Amino acid sequence: MEKTIFEISKMDCPSEEALIRMKLDGISDIKKMSFDIPQRSLTIIHSGSIDEIEKSILELNLGGRKISTEETELQEFENEESQRRVLWIVLLINFGFFLIEMATGLFSKSMGLVADSLDMLADSFVYGISLFAVGGTVLRKKRVAKLAGIFQLILAATGFAEVLRRFLGAEIMPDYATMIYVSIATLLANGLCLYLLQKSKSKEEAHMKASLIFTSNDIIINLGVISAGLLVNWLNSGTPDLIIGTIVFLLVIQGALRILKLAK
Repeated sequence: MEKTIFEISKMDCPSEEALIRMKLDGISDIKKMSFDIPQRSLTIIHSGSIDEIEKSILELNLGGRKISTEETELQEFENEESQRRVLWIVLLINFGFFLIEMATGLFSKSMGLVADSLDMLADSFVYGISLFAVGGTVLRKKRVAKLAGIFQLILAATGFAEVLRRFLGAEIMPDYATMIYVSIATLLANGLCLYLLQKSKSKEEAHMKASLIFTSNDIIINLGVISAGLLVNWLNSGTPDLIIGTIVFLLVIQGALRILKLAK
């Protein structure tokens, strides 16, 4: 048995982890995978050649690079049911806050909140795909991924079109207070999720769960919406909200294109 370590330079949130798992699903040589998102590394215990695994990782264009390969003894596998529970918790939290942010974003006329809600929905799609297709075929996973990617792309493109309409049309002032309060609530919910997951899992899994919450993209997006809300109030302009909305919509579109690429 061999252990190979990969650097994945663009793996900065759980969505990338789920995409990598889907991509490598079906490769029988893989016995175990361990993700370290903060360190952007992936350790794979495998038998046989690493070539097919390495090729699959490179095809994702996530900055994958093989660091080392060495002989090792096969360690205990992660508990599948435990991983399933983690996915359910993360999915429910992400989808719940998608509904909250979408509703409050529409009510407050904030494109930043609407865009952030779609980022939460994008994560929900990835985890939903993983759960729905557990035990299924690779073809089944790809079909579900294709539907999710198309739906996500349509929503993000529609939101981006609304941002352009507001840029070119009459200015709409969002409710800055709602932007700030809802974004703070999202951060608190992520902290609660981290606490619950750490309490119920092993050290290795807790490491993965910590990275699940405190990822650079999610933190930047939430702080970005809060900052935009403060600037909306300070400048008495809706432009900061449109700017953060544009950035997040582009990130969601990028994620949708990655999912669609996996579905090919």
